[in-house]
Amino acid sequence: MYILGIESSCDETSMSIIKDGTIEVATVVLSQMDTHAYYGGVVPEIASRMHIENITLVLDEVLKKANMTMDDIDGIAVTYGPGLIGSLLVGLMAAKTLSFIYNKPLIPVHHIAGHIYANNLVKPLKFPLIALVVSGGHTELVYMKEDYSFEFLGGTLDDAVGEAYDKVARVIGLPYPGGPNVDKLASLGEDTYDLPLPLNDESYNFSFSGLKSAVINLVHNETQRGNEIIKENLATSFQNRVTEILVKKTIMALKNYKVNNLIVAGGVAANKGLRMHLKAACDKENINLTIPDIKYCTDNGAMIGAAGYYAYSKGHKADLSLNAKATVELK
Repeated sequence: MYILGIESSCDETSMSIIKDGTIEVATVVLSQMDTHAYYGGVVPEIASRMHIENITLVLDEVLKKANMTMDDIDGIAVTYGPGLIGSLLVGLMAAKTLSFIYNKPLIPVHHIAGHIYANNLVKPLKFPLIALVVSGGHTELVYMKEDYSFEFLGGTLDDAVGEAYDKVARVIGLPYPGGPNVDKLASLGEDTYDLPLPLNDESYNFSFSGLKSAVINLVHNETQRGNEIIKENLATSFQNRVTEILVKKTIMALKNYKVNNLIVAGGVAANKGLRMHLKAACDKENINLTIPDIKYCTDNGAMIGAAGYYAYSKGHKADLSLNAKATVELK
């Protein structure tokens, strides 16, 4: 079964053709990163306009790359939320148009479900499992007892982890995108700054606004005193607090739910520091860890196509009244 996956929730216009939920036939990703870097972050209006310009080009390219036509496609999976509403609408309207013209099933996919199923393109998911979802807009722990069954355990109460990285990067003078630059700098420094461990409790929730504020206040106070900020060390100290609390609560969830399988999903899954600390903790606790390849961490059509296959197998279909949602629960 061939699924066309369409992803346009933020600043990547991407489509992919996935066979049987596990095999990537072809993928095209058209990133807007260079454009938004000029503004220091994603500008929603510009993002949606660029999706309009690129969507048909991406479709033509992915079909050409796969040496297929729309007649070969069995279903169309599309991100309907959460995300930037203008961006979502472009991908959704493209999917609905293709569904109508070619009489193909329309499959709604939650963006986070897509990130989770990116792991299925690496190796089959083993259940039950805990998914740690870490991205620019999300920080969540999800329990899955079987395919396409999602139980929300906890999430961020304020800033998502990727958002905190971008804000901290801006404070210490690093260019957009902030997350990868902080990660790179952190590998060069030492943990010398006294920063708090955020929301260090027994819940499955996270909070990064306090840690972000601590970095801002530290930089401000040291600058006022005329002291030099050692950026490498501040990046290391910040990243160590982030990874420590993410690892601690993830391992706690695995133990409490008596689960031995962990998958990591989302753009921040590409963070080398987080990968290293999670691997060390999972090796110590004898937990099976799966992290997708770097190319599957950021937004892409492949993850939507993979999730769409399993969504369709569970009876998830939509008609042409399907609408985009900026915020929507994973269930």
